[in-house]
Amino acid sequence: MMSFNTIPSNLRVPLAYMEFDNTRAVVGTPGMPYKILVLGQMLAAGSAAAAVPVQVTSSGQAEQLFGRGSMLAAMFAVLKAGNRYTESWAIPLADAVAGVAATGTITLTGVPTWAGVLNLYIAGKRVRITVTAAQALADIATALAAAINADTSLPVTAVAALGVVTLTARNKGECGNDIDVRVNYYQGEVLPTGLTVTIVAMATGAANPDVSDAIAAMGDEWYQAIIMPWTDGANMTALETELADRFAGMRHIDGIAYAAYRGTHSVTGTYSDTRNSPHVTCMGTGISPMPAYLWAAAYGAQAAASFSIDPARPLQTLVMPGILPPSESVRWTLEERNLLLFDGIATHFVDDGGQVRIEHEITMYQTNAFGVEDPSFLDATTPATLMYLRYAWRARMAQKFPRHKLADDGTKFGPGQAIVTPSTLRAETIALAREWEQAGLVENLEQFKQDLIVERNANDRNRVDFLVPPDLVNQLRIMAAQMQFIL
Repeated sequence: MMSFNTIPSNLRVPLAYMEFDNTRAVVGTPGMPYKILVLGQMLAAGSAAAAVPVQVTSSGQAEQLFGRGSMLAAMFAVLKAGNRYTESWAIPLADAVAGVAATGTITLTGVPTWAGVLNLYIAGKRVRITVTAAQALADIATALAAAINADTSLPVTAVAALGVVTLTARNKGECGNDIDVRVNYYQGEVLPTGLTVTIVAMATGAANPDVSDAIAAMGDEWYQAIIMPWTDGANMTALETELADRFAGMRHIDGIAYAAYRGTHSVTGTYSDTRNSPHVTCMGTGISPMPAYLWAAAYGAQAAASFSIDPARPLQTLVMPGILPPSESVRWTLEERNLLLFDGIATHFVDDGGQVRIEHEITMYQTNAFGVEDPSFLDATTPATLMYLRYAWRARMAQKFPRHKLADDGTKFGPGQAIVTPSTLRAETIALAREWEQAGLVENLEQFKQDLIVERNANDRNRVDFLVPPDLVNQLRIMAAQMQFIL
């Protein structure tokens, strides 16, 4: 007897009845929905409610929601420059009550003997003013402060007094310390003759918001890419714990967090030694003109765009639009970058055109529970691929066998019955693995079939247990050759 879903078996009213069943309608591997979640700080001028998820479709909307000049508005400007099509959300947080805003100073000395242009860079954005010969320092400082305040997209405000411009971060917290202030970034930019500029770097910013408020707001919504601006220990630990729980076997809402860390080579390596999560990838920025949270936004934007198309394809060479690299004199050498790749820090390189490109997208996972070096989650492509494979397997099982009965292999049931056996489920899993292989996600299908285990649970006869052993496809990272030439 066939199994019907809606047509009862006790009908006597004529004549013909037909129901629809979509369990065979979907063929091929499913497309996994992809969403980016951006965490960050807003300003009081923003219209969004703090700690409430909100969808963001443009950088202009982000300025309205979070306040022009806020951390989040700047992050979305970078994000949308690199990825306009992946659905993106934000959970804005207000500054911590105990937060302290970072400050810095620009001190002008000397006497300009020739007219010229003062090129100041704040967080990678240029502010320019014209300086005239013999112009008073107080007037130059006033003009510079006015130009800074006129650009409300900058992350700082300015006050001038006695030839000194004092900068204050709009958002409070440690991230304000990463706001770079410098003069003359590009070749050909020089100070007006006779004018000296002394910069005291942004510092004393303290007390980031608590990411636990954002985690609570996330609930059980699935975000495949999470952009994380705060790299302090407490916040990183809280997010790593949440991501580990999402990755585990019950919630199935795993994601990868994208962060960035600004500092010298030694400082960056020291920081990464304190982290060990397979669910976080952190890009080392070096001493870049741009804050680390903007690097995180650019990195996550490119990763989400690529992984949503093919989670197994490496990110190397992808451009991070809008990101300014460190000056040539302080860029990391190949040897330094290689060391960081053994310390859990993802690396970048700069091409001849000055564009920042992803070099190797590794996670922060370095050692197993016994402290032994473990490369199982070295590449971010690994959790990205596993995320998709699990989604595809669960989607296939739910689509094909939503209300089926379970019997042992060899049971003589009639055709058309909604019944499965372990061999049926095994065959469907192998068919799915073949599709994974065709999609370039796994290899060695014969090994998969040999090692696959599908069996009824001995204690719960309504349960089937699977051991699914995919051999993940690898990435072409290194090509080594020796040329033996003949004269």
